[in-house]
Amino acid sequence: MKSFNSTVAKSQPTNGLLAIAEAVALIEAGLPLSIAGPESAMDMLPAGNWIGGTTPYFMTVEGGRVITEGQVFVTDLSRMGSVSVAVYDADHLADISGNGPEHGFSLAIIPAGSVCHERFANEAADYPQAFLSPTVGWIAGVDLADPTASAKVYDGTGPTKHADRAVVAHIAQPEDVLASIEIVNPFKPGDGDVLRFENTDFAPTHCIVNGQPTNFAAYLVEHGMEGGMLPLIGDFAGAPINVSIKSVDRDTQVATLYAPVFPGVDYRFAAPLVDYAGTFREKLANHSLEGAVWSCNCILNFLHGSLEGKAIGGIAGPVTFGEIAYQLLNQTMVLVRQNAPDENEG
Repeated sequence: MKSFNSTVAKSQPTNGLLAIAEAVALIEAGLPLSIAGPESAMDMLPAGNWIGGTTPYFMTVEGGRVITEGQVFVTDLSRMGSVSVAVYDADHLADISGNGPEHGFSLAIIPAGSVCHERFANEAADYPQAFLSPTVGWIAGVDLADPTASAKVYDGTGPTKHADRAVVAHIAQPEDVLASIEIVNPFKPGDGDVLRFENTDFAPTHCIVNGQPTNFAAYLVEHGMEGGMLPLIGDFAGAPINVSIKSVDRDTQVATLYAPVFPGVDYRFAAPLVDYAGTFREKLANHSLEGAVWSCNCILNFLHGSLEGKAIGGIAGPVTFGEIAYQLLNQTMVLVRQNAPDENEG
Protein backbone atom coordinates (compact mmCIF):
# COMPACT_ATOMS: atom_id res chain seq x y z
CA MET A 1 0.00 0.00 0.00
CA LYS A 2 2.82 2.42 0.74
CA SER A 3 4.27 1.93 -2.73
CA PHE A 4 0.88 2.37 -4.38
CA ASN A 5 0.04 5.56 -2.49
CA SER A 6 3.48 7.04 -3.16
CA THR A 7 3.07 6.37 -6.88
CA VAL A 8 -0.39 7.92 -6.95
CA ALA A 9 0.79 11.00 -5.04
CA LYS A 10 3.66 11.57 -7.45
CA SER A 11 1.50 11.22 -10.56
CA GLN A 12 -1.37 13.25 -9.10
CA PRO A 13 0.05 15.69 -6.52
CA THR A 14 -2.36 16.21 -3.65
CA ASN A 15 -3.67 19.67 -2.76
CA GLY A 16 -7.15 19.34 -1.29
CA LEU A 17 -9.47 17.89 1.31
CA LEU A 18 -8.99 14.22 2.19
CA ALA A 19 -10.61 11.79 4.59
CA ILE A 20 -8.45 10.98 7.63
CA ALA A 21 -7.65 7.51 6.32
CA GLU A 22 -6.43 8.95 3.01
CA ALA A 23 -4.20 11.45 4.79
CA VAL A 24 -2.80 8.70 7.02
CA ALA A 25 -1.94 6.63 3.95
CA LEU A 26 0.07 9.52 2.47
CA ILE A 27 1.90 10.08 5.75
CA GLU A 28 2.72 6.38 6.02
CA ALA A 29 3.94 6.41 2.42
CA GLY A 30 6.66 8.80 3.63
CA LEU A 31 5.60 11.88 1.66
CA PRO A 32 6.46 15.34 3.03
CA LEU A 33 3.16 17.12 3.64
CA SER A 34 1.55 20.31 4.90
CA ILE A 35 -1.77 19.58 6.61
CA ALA A 36 -4.57 21.79 7.94
CA GLY A 37 -7.79 20.88 9.70
CA PRO A 38 -9.88 20.96 12.86
CA GLU A 39 -7.99 19.98 16.00
CA SER A 40 -9.98 16.75 16.48
CA ALA A 41 -8.94 15.56 13.03
CA MET A 42 -5.33 16.71 13.30
CA ASP A 43 -4.95 14.79 16.57
CA MET A 44 -5.68 11.54 14.69
CA LEU A 45 -2.65 11.78 12.40
CA PRO A 46 0.42 9.59 12.95
CA ALA A 47 4.09 10.56 12.98
CA GLY A 48 5.68 11.37 9.67
CA ASN A 49 7.40 14.06 7.63
CA TRP A 50 4.72 16.74 7.93
CA ILE A 51 3.76 20.05 9.51
CA GLY A 52 0.26 21.29 10.24
CA GLY A 53 -2.07 23.81 11.83
CA THR A 54 -5.67 24.17 12.92
CA THR A 55 -8.44 25.77 10.89
CA PRO A 56 -11.90 24.50 9.89
CA TYR A 57 -12.13 26.89 6.91
CA PHE A 58 -10.92 26.14 3.39
CA MET A 59 -11.12 27.31 -0.18
CA THR A 60 -11.57 24.55 -2.75
CA VAL A 61 -11.99 24.72 -6.50
CA GLU A 62 -15.74 24.28 -5.96
CA GLY A 63 -15.94 27.02 -3.32
CA GLY A 64 -15.43 27.78 0.35
CA ARG A 65 -15.95 24.96 2.86
CA VAL A 66 -16.27 24.65 6.65
CA ILE A 67 -15.04 21.28 7.96
CA THR A 68 -15.49 20.47 11.65
CA GLU A 69 -14.43 16.79 11.68
CA GLY A 70 -13.38 13.82 9.59
CA GLN A 71 -11.31 15.60 6.95
CA VAL A 72 -8.04 17.51 6.62
CA PHE A 73 -6.53 19.60 3.85
CA VAL A 74 -3.33 18.03 2.55
CA THR A 75 -0.66 19.57 0.32
CA ASP A 76 2.04 17.31 -1.07
CA LEU A 77 5.35 19.15 -0.70
CA SER A 78 7.43 16.53 -2.52
CA ARG A 79 6.79 18.19 -5.89
CA MET A 80 8.33 21.43 -4.57
CA GLY A 81 11.73 20.12 -3.49
CA SER A 82 13.61 18.46 -0.64
CA VAL A 83 11.85 19.05 2.70
CA SER A 84 13.18 19.24 6.27
CA VAL A 85 10.97 19.99 9.28
CA ALA A 86 11.95 22.34 12.11
CA VAL A 87 10.33 23.98 15.15
CA TYR A 88 11.14 27.47 16.50
CA ASP A 89 10.17 29.26 19.70
CA ALA A 90 9.51 32.98 19.96
CA ASP A 91 13.16 33.83 20.66
CA HIS A 92 14.44 32.07 17.55
CA LEU A 93 11.99 33.10 14.84
CA ALA A 94 14.74 34.91 12.91
CA ASP A 95 16.29 31.48 12.38
CA ILE A 96 13.40 30.53 10.09
CA SER A 97 14.91 32.61 7.32
CA GLY A 98 18.42 32.24 8.73
CA ASN A 99 18.22 28.44 8.37
CA GLY A 100 16.33 28.60 5.09
CA PRO A 101 17.74 26.89 1.99
CA GLU A 102 20.08 28.77 -0.32
CA HIS A 103 17.73 27.98 -3.21
CA GLY A 104 14.12 27.59 -2.13
CA PHE A 105 11.86 28.90 0.60
CA SER A 106 10.43 28.10 4.04
CA LEU A 107 6.77 27.27 4.71
CA ALA A 108 5.82 28.35 8.26
CA ILE A 109 2.68 27.88 10.37
CA ILE A 110 2.22 29.92 13.58
CA PRO A 111 -0.74 29.75 16.02
CA ALA A 112 -2.99 32.81 16.25
CA GLY A 113 -2.85 34.74 19.50
CA SER A 114 0.50 33.31 20.53
CA VAL A 115 3.67 35.14 21.51
CA CYS A 116 5.21 33.75 18.31
CA HIS A 117 2.41 35.38 16.32
CA GLU A 118 3.02 38.77 17.93
CA ARG A 119 6.80 38.58 17.72
CA PHE A 120 6.81 37.47 14.07
CA ALA A 121 4.35 40.22 13.12
CA ASN A 122 6.42 42.90 14.82
CA GLU A 123 9.88 41.74 13.82
CA ALA A 124 9.82 39.66 10.60
CA ALA A 125 10.58 42.50 8.20
CA ASP A 126 13.79 43.20 10.12
CA TYR A 127 15.16 39.64 10.21
CA PRO A 128 18.63 39.69 8.57
CA GLN A 129 17.81 37.08 5.89
CA ALA A 130 14.08 37.87 5.52
CA PHE A 131 14.21 38.96 1.88
CA LEU A 132 17.10 36.72 0.83
CA SER A 133 15.64 33.43 2.10
CA PRO A 134 11.88 33.95 1.79
CA THR A 135 9.26 32.70 4.22
CA VAL A 136 5.68 31.99 3.20
CA GLY A 137 2.90 30.49 5.29
CA TRP A 138 -0.10 31.14 7.48
CA ILE A 139 -1.48 31.75 10.95
CA ALA A 140 -3.41 28.79 12.34
CA GLY A 141 -6.86 29.55 13.73
CA VAL A 142 -10.01 28.14 15.29
CA ASP A 143 -13.68 27.57 14.64
CA LEU A 144 -15.19 30.98 15.37
CA ALA A 145 -18.31 29.22 16.68
CA ASP A 146 -16.25 27.79 19.57
CA PRO A 147 -15.19 30.58 21.97
CA THR A 148 -13.10 28.16 24.06
CA ALA A 149 -10.90 26.93 21.21
CA SER A 150 -7.26 27.94 20.77
CA ALA A 151 -5.07 27.61 17.70
CA LYS A 152 -2.48 24.83 17.49
CA VAL A 153 0.37 23.86 15.20
CA TYR A 154 1.84 20.39 14.69
CA ASP A 155 5.32 19.02 14.26
CA GLY A 156 4.39 15.79 12.52
CA THR A 157 7.73 14.11 13.23
CA GLY A 158 6.57 13.49 16.81
CA PRO A 159 3.83 14.17 16.30
CA THR A 160 3.72 16.98 18.85
CA LYS A 161 1.18 19.79 19.20
CA HIS A 162 2.13 23.35 20.15
CA ALA A 163 0.17 26.43 21.19
CA ASP A 164 3.17 28.77 20.95
CA ARG A 165 5.74 27.55 18.43
CA ALA A 166 6.32 28.01 14.73
CA VAL A 167 6.50 24.80 12.70
CA VAL A 168 8.42 25.08 9.46
CA ALA A 169 9.06 23.03 6.35
CA HIS A 170 12.32 24.22 4.82
CA ILE A 171 12.02 23.45 1.10
CA ALA A 172 15.22 23.27 -0.98
CA GLN A 173 14.30 23.49 -4.64
CA PRO A 174 16.13 22.07 -7.66
CA GLU A 175 18.53 24.58 -9.21
CA ASP A 176 16.47 24.72 -12.42
CA VAL A 177 13.29 25.80 -10.57
CA LEU A 178 12.39 29.23 -9.16
CA ALA A 179 9.74 29.97 -6.51
CA SER A 180 7.61 33.06 -6.96
CA ILE A 181 5.82 34.21 -3.79
CA GLU A 182 2.85 36.34 -4.80
CA ILE A 183 0.14 38.37 -3.08
CA VAL A 184 -3.38 38.80 -4.45
CA ASN A 185 -4.94 41.83 -2.75
CA PRO A 186 -8.56 42.65 -3.65
CA PHE A 187 -8.22 46.14 -2.16
CA LYS A 188 -6.83 49.46 -3.27
CA PRO A 189 -6.21 52.47 -1.01
CA GLY A 190 -9.07 54.93 -0.85
CA ASP A 191 -8.68 58.70 -1.13
CA GLY A 192 -9.64 59.46 2.47
CA ASP A 193 -7.67 60.54 5.52
CA VAL A 194 -4.02 59.69 6.00
CA LEU A 195 -3.37 57.95 9.34
CA ARG A 196 0.03 57.58 10.99
CA PHE A 197 1.02 55.81 14.19
CA GLU A 198 3.77 56.49 16.68
CA ASN A 199 4.58 52.88 17.69
CA THR A 200 4.54 49.32 16.39
CA ASP A 201 1.29 48.14 17.91
CA PHE A 202 -1.57 45.61 17.62
CA ALA A 203 -3.78 47.89 19.75
CA PRO A 204 -2.90 51.54 19.17
CA THR A 205 -4.80 53.96 21.37
CA HIS A 206 -4.09 57.00 19.23
CA CYS A 207 -3.27 57.88 15.67
CA ILE A 208 -2.33 61.03 13.79
CA VAL A 209 -5.03 61.92 11.27
CA ASN A 210 -4.00 64.52 8.73
CA GLY A 211 -1.52 65.78 11.32
CA GLN A 212 -3.95 65.85 14.27
CA PRO A 213 -3.75 63.43 17.27
CA THR A 214 -6.97 61.37 17.45
CA ASN A 215 -8.30 58.47 19.53
CA PHE A 216 -8.08 55.52 17.13
CA ALA A 217 -11.13 53.59 18.40
CA ALA A 218 -13.29 56.72 18.33
CA TYR A 219 -12.13 57.44 14.79
CA LEU A 220 -13.11 53.93 13.67
CA VAL A 221 -16.59 54.25 15.19
CA GLU A 222 -17.14 57.75 13.81
CA HIS A 223 -16.25 56.62 10.28
CA GLY A 224 -18.12 53.30 10.41
CA MET A 225 -14.97 51.18 10.15
CA GLU A 226 -15.29 49.10 13.33
CA GLY A 227 -16.87 46.17 11.46
CA GLY A 228 -13.53 45.32 9.85
CA MET A 229 -14.73 44.86 6.27
CA LEU A 230 -12.22 47.38 4.94
CA PRO A 231 -8.57 47.19 6.03
CA LEU A 232 -6.09 49.96 6.54
CA ILE A 233 -3.55 49.89 3.73
CA GLY A 234 -0.01 50.97 4.53
CA ASP A 235 2.34 52.38 1.93
CA PHE A 236 5.60 50.46 2.40
CA ALA A 237 7.80 52.18 -0.20
CA GLY A 238 5.08 51.68 -2.79
CA ALA A 239 4.02 48.19 -1.65
CA PRO A 240 0.43 48.18 -0.30
CA ILE A 241 0.17 46.09 2.91
CA ASN A 242 -3.21 45.51 4.58
CA VAL A 243 -3.86 45.75 8.33
CA SER A 244 -7.31 44.52 9.35
CA ILE A 245 -9.54 45.65 12.20
CA LYS A 246 -10.21 42.84 14.70
CA SER A 247 -12.49 44.55 17.23
CA VAL A 248 -13.44 47.85 18.79
CA ASP A 249 -14.57 48.14 22.42
CA ARG A 250 -16.71 51.26 22.59
CA ASP A 251 -16.73 51.27 26.40
CA THR A 252 -12.97 51.21 26.86
CA GLN A 253 -12.25 52.87 23.50
CA VAL A 254 -9.69 50.21 22.64
CA ALA A 255 -9.26 48.96 19.09
CA THR A 256 -7.33 45.78 18.28
CA LEU A 257 -5.87 44.73 14.94
CA TYR A 258 -4.98 41.44 13.23
CA ALA A 259 -1.50 42.76 12.43
CA PRO A 260 0.52 45.64 13.85
CA VAL A 261 0.75 49.12 12.45
CA PHE A 262 4.23 50.61 12.13
CA PRO A 263 5.56 54.13 12.72
CA GLY A 264 6.66 56.17 9.72
CA VAL A 265 4.08 54.59 7.40
CA ASP A 266 1.16 56.37 5.74
CA TYR A 267 -2.11 54.42 6.08
CA ARG A 268 -5.42 54.94 4.32
CA PHE A 269 -8.56 52.85 4.53
CA ALA A 270 -9.26 50.74 1.47
CA ALA A 271 -11.80 51.86 -1.08
CA PRO A 272 -15.12 49.97 -0.70
CA LEU A 273 -15.78 46.91 -2.85
CA VAL A 274 -19.10 46.81 -4.69
CA ASP A 275 -18.89 43.02 -5.09
CA TYR A 276 -16.38 41.41 -2.70
CA ALA A 277 -16.41 37.89 -4.18
CA GLY A 278 -16.67 39.24 -7.72
CA THR A 279 -13.65 41.49 -7.21
CA PHE A 280 -11.60 38.53 -5.98
CA ARG A 281 -12.75 36.43 -8.92
CA GLU A 282 -11.72 39.19 -11.34
CA LYS A 283 -8.33 39.62 -9.65
CA LEU A 284 -7.60 35.91 -9.94
CA ALA A 285 -8.80 35.75 -13.53
CA ASN A 286 -6.15 38.36 -14.37
CA HIS A 287 -3.41 36.73 -12.28
CA SER A 288 -1.33 33.93 -13.75
CA LEU A 289 -1.73 30.71 -11.78
CA GLU A 290 0.48 28.61 -14.02
CA GLY A 291 2.73 26.49 -11.85
CA ALA A 292 0.84 27.35 -8.65
CA VAL A 293 1.62 24.79 -5.95
CA TRP A 294 0.32 26.31 -2.70
CA SER A 295 -2.02 29.04 -1.48
CA CYS A 296 -3.90 30.39 1.53
CA ASN A 297 -6.66 32.97 1.91
CA CYS A 298 -7.74 35.17 4.81
CA ILE A 299 -10.67 34.39 7.13
CA LEU A 300 -11.90 37.97 6.72
CA ASN A 301 -12.16 37.50 2.96
CA PHE A 302 -14.05 34.26 3.64
CA LEU A 303 -16.49 35.98 6.02
CA HIS A 304 -16.99 39.42 4.48
CA GLY A 305 -17.02 38.00 0.96
CA SER A 306 -19.49 35.25 1.98
CA LEU A 307 -17.22 32.78 0.20
CA GLU A 308 -18.70 29.61 1.68
CA GLY A 309 -20.00 27.72 -1.34
CA LYS A 310 -18.67 30.35 -3.77
CA ALA A 311 -15.96 29.51 -6.30
CA ILE A 312 -13.60 32.41 -6.98
CA GLY A 313 -11.02 30.65 -9.13
CA GLY A 314 -7.42 30.01 -8.25
CA ILE A 315 -6.06 27.06 -6.34
CA ALA A 316 -7.28 25.47 -3.16
CA GLY A 317 -5.84 26.09 0.30
CA PRO A 318 -6.55 26.75 3.98
CA VAL A 319 -8.41 29.84 5.12
CA THR A 320 -6.22 31.51 7.70
CA PHE A 321 -6.04 34.01 10.54
CA GLY A 322 -3.15 35.83 8.89
CA GLU A 323 -1.04 35.20 5.81
CA ILE A 324 2.75 35.18 5.57
CA ALA A 325 4.69 36.43 2.58
CA TYR A 326 8.03 37.59 4.04
CA GLN A 327 6.02 39.28 6.81
CA LEU A 328 2.51 39.06 8.29
CA LEU A 329 -0.36 40.12 6.00
CA ASN A 330 -4.14 40.49 6.35
CA GLN A 331 -7.10 40.16 3.97
CA THR A 332 -5.01 38.84 1.11
CA MET A 333 -4.47 35.62 -0.76
CA VAL A 334 -0.87 34.37 -0.85
CA LEU A 335 0.31 31.83 -3.39
CA VAL A 336 3.54 30.13 -4.45
CA ARG A 337 4.25 29.40 -8.09
CA GLN A 338 7.14 27.32 -9.32
CA ASN A 339 8.62 28.46 -12.62
CA ALA A 340 11.56 27.42 -14.71
CA PRO A 341 14.11 30.30 -14.83
CA ASP A 342 13.28 31.22 -18.42
CA GLU A 343 9.51 31.42 -17.85
CA ASN A 344 7.65 34.70 -17.61
CA GLU A 345 6.83 35.25 -13.94
CA GLY A 346 4.43 38.13 -14.50
